[in-house]
Amino acid sequence: MKIQQISIFLENATGRMAEVTRILKDGGINLRAIMVADTADFGILRIIADNPEKAIEILHNANFTTKTTSVLAVTVRDEVGSLASVLGIFEKNGINIEYLYAALNVKSETAVIIFKVEDVEKGMRVVEENGLSSGAGF
Repeated sequence: MKIQQISIFLENATGRMAEVTRILKDGGINLRAIMVADTADFGILRIIADNPEKAIEILHNANFTTKTTSVLAVTVRDEVGSLASVLGIFEKNGINIEYLYAALNVKSETAVIIFKVEDVEKGMRVVEENGLSSGAGF
């Protein structure tokens, strides 16, 4: 399933991620997934929020710079080889993956993998045509 990821650009300074999460919490935003990529001078905090439009509004009102990107969410069983299977399907179908991260749900023994792919529409077709489970409800 195609979902919206919010990237928040932060300087590498103590407390900046805490500030972002506090602002979102105060706005009633639940984070479904989070990851950080960093460089020497700044970081990119990537989040999947339960209400992306409201999250963006809250962040902009707090003077944070954001970017919204369409990504794929795919649910897999929490077992050996699940990721390798999905990656093999993407490889076979010419889907270029720019990056990925995952969120594990221990209770349901599943993981939702977030894929940033070069062509999200093609990626969605491949997910559907190969019977992969979308990250519905994520």
